[in-house]
Amino acid sequence: MATRRAAACAFGLAFSLIAGGCSTPQDPDWKGANQEPMSGDQLIQTDFNRTVTLAMRDNLASLYTLLDKLYRRNPNEWRKAGHASREAAVADVRALIEARRPPKGLAGFHDIQILSMALDPDYQDDRVAAFIYGLADTLITAHGGKTRFYVLDVLDGQHVYNAARNVEAAAWLLASRRTASGAPLLLANEMSATATNLSFEREFGAIIGRLDLVANLLGENMRRVGINYAQGLLLFNFLPVR
Repeated sequence: MATRRAAACAFGLAFSLIAGGCSTPQDPDWKGANQEPMSGDQLIQTDFNRTVTLAMRDNLASLYTLLDKLYRRNPNEWRKAGHASREAAVADVRALIEARRPPKGLAGFHDIQILSMALDPDYQDDRVAAFIYGLADTLITAHGGKTRFYVLDVLDGQHVYNAARNVEAAAWLLASRRTASGAPLLLANEMSATATNLSFEREFGAIIGRLDLVANLLGENMRRVGINYAQGLLLFNFLPVR
């Protein structure tokens, strides 16, 4: 009797937690899959394809957030490129990323090449544009040059894992490298007696977490294909002929 009463109490507690969780208001900034309208190409996406597509979407969104934040803290950078406003500079870099066209002066360079140049203290052009474009191109290149993924697409988990490590290195270099005069290459995170701003670190962490998850899922996905095939052989599952 006591055991049944304890089980009932546990069930009631679990139900209350679930119900409470369901009734909790959602974060207005949360990007759910339902925010993307249904499209015909989703019919040729597996659940895994959708997962990777959404992860890429959110990683690019994080980079665009970092782009805006860096321009806010470093307005001289967007002025170097001759933009009339920060908003115009953000829109221009986004268009370059979507077209996979490097910023001015970087034609012929790609992914980690551009990232390295952006983090070179001697680089004189718009460092924010080069930095964010280099990160975006690194992520897209690691995913086979695509931002949406379908049944026939094959991704390399090692490349995605390497991209995560590149983002870690870029975040560390951004925080630690200095110009010849000793100033930060770009103002980003701030920890002082008057202010604390770690929002840049959080965005970098979110990107790294998504990349690591996708890399792990890619490894597991291939492993499951092999296991499912072996199970089929062991269970003698014949294919229907009519």
